[in-house]
Amino acid sequence: MRAKALKIILAGLIFNGVSYSVNAEEKFKVCADPLHPPYSTDKLDGFENKIAALFAEELGQTLEFTWFPDRIGFIRNTLNATIGDTEEFKCDVIMGVPARSDRTLNTVPYYHTTYLLLISKNRGWDDITSLDQLTNLPLERQQSLRIAMFDRGPGTTWLQQAGLLDEGIPYQTMSGDNENNIAMQIEKDLKAGKIDMAILWGPIAGYVISQSPVNSYTAIPMISSPQNKFDFSIAMGVRYGDKARKEQLNQLIHAKSGEIKKILSEYNFPLLQFPVNADGKEADDD
Repeated sequence: MRAKALKIILAGLIFNGVSYSVNAEEKFKVCADPLHPPYSTDKLDGFENKIAALFAEELGQTLEFTWFPDRIGFIRNTLNATIGDTEEFKCDVIMGVPARSDRTLNTVPYYHTTYLLLISKNRGWDDITSLDQLTNLPLERQQSLRIAMFDRGPGTTWLQQAGLLDEGIPYQTMSGDNENNIAMQIEKDLKAGKIDMAILWGPIAGYVISQSPVNSYTAIPMISSPQNKFDFSIAMGVRYGDKARKEQLNQLIHAKSGEIKKILSEYNFPLLQFPVNADGKEADDD
C-alpha cells in the first residue's frame, strides 16, 4: 500500500526502506515565494515545488503552500508566523536555504552548485571562453563590457578584484517587483541587449539559459578561491527546536536522492560534488 493511501496515524513504519513517524492526515506545509523561478512559483513549476510534492507524496500528506515574497521579513511572515490567534504555524518547511545559514534549523544539504558567468553569444564576445581571457582584455575592449552586478554577492567582489567594477551594471538582489524576480529581469535585459554578461548563482543562470534557444550563451563556472567563494551547498530549513521534522526531512533527502537529482537536472545548472572533510565525510560550507 502506498503511503498516500493511508488515512490513519502511522508511527515508526518503513516506506522504501526508510522509517518515518508521521500523521498521514497532516499537511506538508511549505513556505514559498509565488514568483521565484526557477525555485518556486504559484504555478508549481519550480524545482522546490516539485521536490516538495515528492516529499508530500512519500509521507502521505497533502501539500500546502504559504506564499510570501522571498525578501526581508520572509521567515517572520511565514515559518515563524501563526494563523490568527491560534498556535498553528502557517508553514513548516523552507525548501531552499544556504546550508550554513543561521536563520533556520537546517537539514543536510541536498545540492551543491556554483556561480556561472553567462555571456550572450553574437555580441562580440564569442572569443571569451575563460575568466582569464576576460580579465586580460585590452583596455579598450574592457571599457565596452556590460556585466550585471548585484548589491551583494561574490560576483561583485570578483569584478572589483578583477578591476572591472566600472563595467558593472548595478541590480538589486531583492527588487520588490511584483511582475519580475531577479532571474526574470536579468533574462529580459540580456535579450534586450542592456547587458551582455552576468555572474549568476547556478539555478538563476539555468533559468536564463532555459528561456532562450540552445547555445544562446557561453556558461563559464566561477572558481572559488581563498579570497572569494562561489560554490555553496543548499539545504532545507525548519523552525529552531523542530528537530523531529529536521530528522524526517534528512531521511527523505537520503532516501529520495535519486529522484531529487533527476528533478534538479532538468533546470540547466551544474550539480557539483559535496565538499568533504579530511576524514572523507561531507562538510558544510564555511
